[in-house]
Amino acid sequence: MEDNAIEYTNNNNVSDDDGYIDGPIIEYKEYSDEYLTSALEAILFSVGESVTIDRIATALMMNKKSLEKQLSFIINNYNREDRGIRIIELEGALQLCTRNEYYDVLSKVVNTPKKPVLTDVLLETLSIIAYKQPITRPEIEAIRGVSCVHAVNRLIEYNLVAEVGRLDAPGKPILFGTTEEFLRCFGVSSTNDLPLISPDKIEDFKKEAQEEAEFTLGIDVN
Repeated sequence: MEDNAIEYTNNNNVSDDDGYIDGPIIEYKEYSDEYLTSALEAILFSVGESVTIDRIATALMMNKKSLEKQLSFIINNYNREDRGIRIIELEGALQLCTRNEYYDVLSKVVNTPKKPVLTDVLLETLSIIAYKQPITRPEIEAIRGVSCVHAVNRLIEYNLVAEVGRLDAPGKPILFGTTEEFLRCFGVSSTNDLPLISPDKIEDFKKEAQEEAEFTLGIDVN
C-alpha cells in the first residue's frame, strides 16, 4: 500500500455515499492531498489528453464521490500556484494544459497548429449548435434561413462539432453537438457554463442570415 494511502472497506453492512453496498467487499483507498495532487499530475501528463474522473477513480481505487470532493480543493489550489500549466475540467474529465499567457513563448519553441478562423457565419452556426444541441442540419437551416452545409463541415474539420447520433425520424437525420475541443477553445468546463442567451438572439441569427442571402442574390456563399 502507498505510504499516503489509507484503506477502508465497504461491505453489505456498511454504507457509502450511494447507499448500502450489495455484493462483494469493496476496498477503497484515501490519499493525502499532496499525494493525490502528484498522482493526478502524473496521470494527466502521461496520458496527454483528457482522462475521465471514472477512470482516475478506478486507477486509484477510490470512491468516485470522495475523489470528486477532494479534486475540487486540489484543482483550485493547483491552478492558483505559479505554474506554466493548469488542470482544466471538461464534462466529467480532466486535462493538463498550458496557460494562455505563455502562448507567445511556446509558439517560438513548439510547432503549434494554425488557429481556426471563425467567420461570423461559422460563429452563428456554432452558437446555434451549442445552445440547441443535439440538433440536425435542417433544424439549423430553419433557424438561419440559409444552407449551412459548408459551415457545419468546416466546424467538423476544426473539431468543434461532431456527429452525436441520429434523430429517430424519417431519413434518420444526423444530430450534431459540440466537442471537448469546443470546451477547451472557449474556456468552459461544460456547455452548462455557457453564458445565457436571450430568446431574441436566435431570431437575430435568422434575420442576419436572411439579409446575407438577399445580399448575395440568393447564392449561398457559406
